[in-house]
Amino acid sequence: MKIDAHQHFWKYNPVKDAWITNEMKLIQKDFFPDDLEPSLVKNGFDGCISVQADQSEQETLFLLGQSESNDFIKGVVGWIDLRNENVQSRLGKFASFKKLKGFRHIVQAEKDDQFLLGKAFCNGIQLLANYRFTYDLLIRPHQLKSAIHFVQKFPNQMFVIDHLAKPMIKERELADWKKDMRHMAQFENVCCKISGMVTEADWKNWNTQDFKPYIDTVIESFGTDRVMFGSDWPVCLLAATYEQVCEIVETNTSHLSSHEKKLLWGLNASKFYDL
Repeated sequence: MKIDAHQHFWKYNPVKDAWITNEMKLIQKDFFPDDLEPSLVKNGFDGCISVQADQSEQETLFLLGQSESNDFIKGVVGWIDLRNENVQSRLGKFASFKKLKGFRHIVQAEKDDQFLLGKAFCNGIQLLANYRFTYDLLIRPHQLKSAIHFVQKFPNQMFVIDHLAKPMIKERELADWKKDMRHMAQFENVCCKISGMVTEADWKNWNTQDFKPYIDTVIESFGTDRVMFGSDWPVCLLAATYEQVCEIVETNTSHLSSHEKKLLWGLNASKFYDL
């Protein structure tokens, strides 16, 4: 099974989606399953994981609605207020949705570098395993150290790092990120998505080799059984086509065995999200 482990849908609203700045005009519009499906079919994918882009329960329900109408959406990573004192009852409600696989918070936008370690947030995280929900870690390199302390607290919770923790590819910064990612990989309940790279590079002037040291680091650190491909469509369109995103990963993992490639391109995602 070939799975795109990370993509988004939205009905564009300039207020709700203020994160899509004028620099990103190309994606200041609606993106729905009908827009993605041709690219999935063309590139041989059997399905995808749809990930939240807005922090509201309405977003979670919107994505679940899309998944009910489109069989190729195999799972949804939604949002819930993990800091809410009623989080357990909300989790109980959402547990009835078969395609809801886990949750994510846009931690990369939080000003507090210690956000993940907040008492209320951790209280919500510790409940996820009871419902077999996964958690996607959306962080930047400067947040990796606190994220390491965070995952240490929850050895029974399944985590996946989105977008390689957004290394500064355009600036070719590698050393500190590499050190922290190797540390993070020591925790066997943590996986990593090879996704979101093109928008961390120079949008107009990247080449395939720019991504090699970052992909190599992740595969060497996490192993081929804890990495998964994600397109980050439609955000990736700011810098590359869907095909180009696939080609970047294909070219930089050409040395892997046939089985290792199957793990990267779908088997790991299928196992992690219990598809």
